[in-house]
Amino acid sequence: MEIREAHDEDWPKIYPIFRAVVEEGKTYAFPENLSLEEARPWWMEKSPAVTVVASEGDIVLGSAKMGPNRPGRGSHIATASFMVNPARQGKGVGTALGNYAIEWARVRGYRGMQFNAVVETNEPAVHLWKKLGFEVLTTVPEAFGHPEYGFVGLHVMYRNF
Repeated sequence: MEIREAHDEDWPKIYPIFRAVVEEGKTYAFPENLSLEEARPWWMEKSPAVTVVASEGDIVLGSAKMGPNRPGRGSHIATASFMVNPARQGKGVGTALGNYAIEWARVRGYRGMQFNAVVETNEPAVHLWKKLGFEVLTTVPEAFGHPEYGFVGLHVMYRNF
């Protein structure tokens, strides 16, 4: 598996993953039914942030985006988001992207990384982030409309560097 910065020509390969994850409705609050071009600015970042792909040859296994959590006086803390092809979940793609994002932020001088909205029922993600050194700082109750469980909490998770 190779992880590298995403290029414009990668977006059509990332988009089916984006669409599948968003339409499942269990992990992201992005608008649904976005076209290829409407979805692009929601995932493809501009500097100082970056979007990356995890791939095997021409096949995109997953993608992540990372950058400053807030502008200005909050820009010393990074944030990141991750999506893995549903057919490749549980095979180490998320772990590899998580480690990549942490190292990316550390090398650039960020002091920590904050996830603003990890759905509490997304047990694989919560488990992974805890394994990679993140802790749940708080949970905003009923902040996410889950298609199966109704209104569930969103964790704010943090890891200091």
